[in-house]
Amino acid sequence: MLLVGVLSNISYAQGKTDFFGIKTVCIDAGHGGHDGGCQGKNSQEKHVALSIALQLGKYIEENFPEIEVVYTRKTDVYLKLWERAAVANKAKADLFICVHANANDNKAAYGTETFVMGLHKSESNLNVAKRENSSILLEEDYKTKYSDFDPNSPESYIVLTMRQNAFLDQSLSFAAKVQKQFTERVGRKNRGVKQAGFLVLHQTNMPSVLIETGFLTNIDEEKFLVSKTGQDYLASAVFRAFKEYKNEIESKQKIEIDKEEVKEVKPTIKKEVVEAPKGKTKKHKKKKGTVEKGVVFKVQIATSSKKLELIPANFNGVEGVEIYEAGGLYRYTVGKEKNMTDANILQVSLRAKGYKDAFVVVFSDGKRVAISEAIQINKQ
Repeated sequence: MLLVGVLSNISYAQGKTDFFGIKTVCIDAGHGGHDGGCQGKNSQEKHVALSIALQLGKYIEENFPEIEVVYTRKTDVYLKLWERAAVANKAKADLFICVHANANDNKAAYGTETFVMGLHKSESNLNVAKRENSSILLEEDYKTKYSDFDPNSPESYIVLTMRQNAFLDQSLSFAAKVQKQFTERVGRKNRGVKQAGFLVLHQTNMPSVLIETGFLTNIDEEKFLVSKTGQDYLASAVFRAFKEYKNEIESKQKIEIDKEEVKEVKPTIKKEVVEAPKGKTKKHKKKKGTVEKGVVFKVQIATSSKKLELIPANFNGVEGVEIYEAGGLYRYTVGKEKNMTDANILQVSLRAKGYKDAFVVVFSDGKRVAISEAIQINKQ
């Protein structure tokens, strides 16, 4: 039966999230070894970054012993940018925190700023990214490792923006908390949360931030950054932001996925909806006795009280839509991804197609399971 009308039978999931908790954190102290980073009058970025990073890790380890803290470096050694990201990816970290110190030709510049991966919106953001990315020039094979990326070419930064989009919301949330703590608890000037094309963030497969803890080129701020008290204050501020971020994630996890409230959405455009005819329903379910083995990540895009034919015309042109039933409602999914990273990337693309509240769901051997449980299964 062909029905012409608004999509009143389809409701898009509201308030869902792909947060799945924090089991592992990777802390990256910028620069190191023969890469000293920016220079102060009496200091080097590599030493300041390492001291703050180690203190931050200590706070997390002491207060959350169940969380594994992974460091890219714990001594004054040199690591290539891709190696730093590889450490985080190999550990399957749930959060990547990169610690740096800043510099500026204007010696009066001071304050903290936290970056997430994205296209720079100002010349100053681009300049910070250029300076931090210039570390790759110390690598003999950087053209091979970074696909001819030129850290001094503005055009090179445009191609870096898509990968971390899957984790942008989480990264921005944590970055905002860091800046708030710096301002309210440590009294630092808040230069804001910013976006720019950092290679070390681009390579990671989880929410990631790069923290510029202050300017070594400012005499007064340099004194604070190199002092034991200043480093402890900064580390504790990032820790408090982490604690707040962790609590936020876990509070959202308490919502049982199968008990989500489905809120009707009033679309503004009328569309043609094809309802599956009674008695002649196309076989949406898999053949009896066949079950998808292993863990499969999918993206749920809609819920309906009536079974709809799985054709692109019913789903904004999206192909490959599948259906499962739960709680007396029909739920529509897309994709069969093997990991959370690919599912998040698919989620971003589906949101761009109009499914603003699309969220990740996971099945293990054909049974719906919590995302946190699926992540643990994959790690095992």
